[in-house]
Amino acid sequence: MKINQRQKELLETEAIAVATINEDGSPNLIAVALAKVVFPSTIIITDNFMKHTPENIIKDSRICLAVWTKDWKEGYKFVGKAEYQTQGKWAKFVKEMKENKGYPAKAAIVVSVKNIYKLG
Repeated sequence: MKINQRQKELLETEAIAVATINEDGSPNLIAVALAKVVFPSTIIITDNFMKHTPENIIKDSRICLAVWTKDWKEGYKFVGKAEYQTQGKWAKFVKEMKENKGYPAKAAIVVSVKNIYKLG
């Protein structure tokens, strides 16, 4: 699935809900302030202060992201697989992002989008 320009704009400017699966099968949901669309179906998220999300991704790569406009009139859900990368190209990418200056940028979460759904 390809992320279109409007979806990219929302992902890169609005808060995003990120859901992963805990070891016991229960959901884990966090909010992140920033994502970057680096390819038509790839999203990069920085791990600055995450606790359970990295553990969950390492054990089960399934992930779901959701983003909406501030007026709630438009939203999208992105379903796919995630990799947690502490080294390599994407880890270096998040460490060098100006938005991460002063933050730990511990790792990059590389999301490969498989399906996109319109919300609302």
